[in-house]
Amino acid sequence: MHIHAYEKLWLAASILLILLLIGSVTYGAVGPGVAMVADGEPTVNAQALDEDERFSEPRVERVGENEYAAYVVAYQFGFEPSPIVVPEDSTVTFYVTSRDVIHGFEVVGTNANTMVVPGEVSELTVEVDGSEEYGLICNEYCGAGHHVMEGKVNVVSQAEFEERNDGGDGA
Repeated sequence: MHIHAYEKLWLAASILLILLLIGSVTYGAVGPGVAMVADGEPTVNAQALDEDERFSEPRVERVGENEYAAYVVAYQFGFEPSPIVVPEDSTVTFYVTSRDVIHGFEVVGTNANTMVVPGEVSELTVEVDGSEEYGLICNEYCGAGHHVMEGKVNVVSQAEFEERNDGGDGA
């Protein structure tokens, strides 16, 4: 059986395209910045978030040199605190939970994107640079008002952050 040179060329190109497709899907699944929600984080009682020290008062607090923790509660149809204010040139770890149904948590323009399940705590870390305002959206359908569930993440100067947060140590 004789295979024409053009058929060999198309066969090689097809195999190469299949390998590139498999490679791109594999890279997208395990590439940098992509991680599943860890099972190691302790669960919370979604009906009693006001009794949990992390989520009773959603806030942003300093946890180290240029490191901050943001405790966020998603609910139908908003996020608390609103807006989330963080200082520029810092690393922010978001701890997000829901008090009612499954929500999404996406900081538009960053790699922060996770599913928020009642009783589970989603953890994701973002590095923020200069002053900017990011949109915050729910990207999981959560009910009739889903289309209006949005918020803001305001990246401000260190001085403005401290002014808004009584020294940046919580509050």
